[in-house]
Amino acid sequence: MDKLQSLSFLLVLFITASVNAQNGDMGNWFQYFGNQKINNKWNWHNEVQYRNYNFAGDLEQLLLRTGIGYNLSENNNNVLLGYAYVHSEPYIAGTNDKSNTNEHRIFQQFITKEKFGRVNIQHRYRFEQRFIEGDFKMRARYFLSFNVPINKKEMEKNAVYASVYNEIFINTEPDYFDRDRIYGGVGYCFNKNFKVEAGVMTQILSNSSRTQFQIMFFNSLPF
Repeated sequence: MDKLQSLSFLLVLFITASVNAQNGDMGNWFQYFGNQKINNKWNWHNEVQYRNYNFAGDLEQLLLRTGIGYNLSENNNNVLLGYAYVHSEPYIAGTNDKSNTNEHRIFQQFITKEKFGRVNIQHRYRFEQRFIEGDFKMRARYFLSFNVPINKKEMEKNAVYASVYNEIFINTEPDYFDRDRIYGGVGYCFNKNFKVEAGVMTQILSNSSRTQFQIMFFNSLPF
């Protein structure tokens, strides 16, 4: 019964946010995050993000990211070297036409985790080197997230959890402020290796902001 109630709650949240995304100015991001353990030290990160201006079909951006990580301590303090490919289709201002941009990124990151009672905290520090259509830019990012199980004490099978995060992006040259992302959502753990999450993220730029509905799948099944 608890599992049915949890799934029903997530379904209602999904339908409500989906209707808002279809009828309003809200975009939608479908995201898959894989983190496969190779052994006690090494892991493989793999990620796909399909971002739309509407609920689905009006592509804003396709992002593919991968990397190899190494744990400095047992199951924590992970350093990672990775690569990302980003295809963007921004609208040309004042028109219904789009342009196309392709970006290649090399990035380095450090993730550390801690826990206080039920609260699971993650800090991620990422530095990116961005190659965009012949241009070169660099950017630093700091990501802070909190996951708190609601119906259980741990993030385990059948747990429903609340999730919030904030991520700030800083350029290495003017204008230094790039963007800030603020998110809140609810997730469900099918087991310790697979969970799904839905929520709303507001992305704040220097001269505008936009709200995105997010559907996220997390897979940590080891090799």
